[in-house]
Amino acid sequence: MSDAPAPAARLSFEGNDETVRVVLGGETIAESAHTVVLHETGHAPMRYFPRGDVLMDRFRRTDHATHCPYKGDAAYWTIEAGGRVAENAAWSYEDPIPEAVALKDLIAFYSDRVDAIETPAESDPDV
Repeated sequence: MSDAPAPAARLSFEGNDETVRVVLGGETIAESAHTVVLHETGHAPMRYFPRGDVLMDRFRRTDHATHCPYKGDAAYWTIEAGGRVAENAAWSYEDPIPEAVALKDLIAFYSDRVDAIETPAESDPDV
């Protein structure tokens, strides 16, 4: 058995030019061909969307907040669209630590709080 400490979380970022959309209540609330995929040790890859590709007028900032030592402080939003309300369904790191600066001005979504996060192959019935 080794006494070596467990490796710290490692972050890597990958640009993605595939169009991805987020749907809530039957409405597209985000659609982008410029997402960033965060790969973080011990977690599934997470897709972040540029705010300019998100319908921010459907978002209401909440008091909920979390802290990650590898990314910084996360702010959360509740989303209202298509007659549905998804509490704290999206988050972002508005002032990330230097190692995570690639996340600045990007928003991620909990897949279990929106109807769908779709890539073209998932949303095309002929595929």
